[in-house]
Amino acid sequence: MGYEVHITRKKEWSDEDGPTISLDEWKAFVGSDPEMCLDGFAEAQVDGGTLRVESEGLAVWTAYSEHGKNGNMAWFNFFEGDVSVKNPDPEILQKMWVIAEKLGAKVQGDEGEVYDSSGQSDESPTFDSPAKKPWWKFW
Repeated sequence: MGYEVHITRKKEWSDEDGPTISLDEWKAFVGSDPEMCLDGFAEAQVDGGTLRVESEGLAVWTAYSEHGKNGNMAWFNFFEGDVSVKNPDPEILQKMWVIAEKLGAKVQGDEGEVYDSSGQSDESPTFDSPAKKPWWKFW
């Protein structure tokens, strides 16, 4: 299981109610950002084969400095009114903040911490840094 950080309009990303980002808004944002590409799927080579995830709102940040290195990609997944990234590093967190600003949202981690424009949170989460794990590594 990985650690996720979310672009959300809700008070707490896990709330069932509250303002959400629509899929159409997300697609319009991705279409307007030349650094983003709406692929609809993500693939990674893992022991014994290929892991493929499909989602209509799955986009990749192509300007990420680690893009394509050792299979590393910055995938942004729209799901149920939020946009989530698994195990983001500080560079990805900064991009998430830029996106959140444009969507009238915030960047919030699984444990409720909120990230600022520098990719720093308002509190230190109690887990090992997610930046060391690619998105497909769950343990």
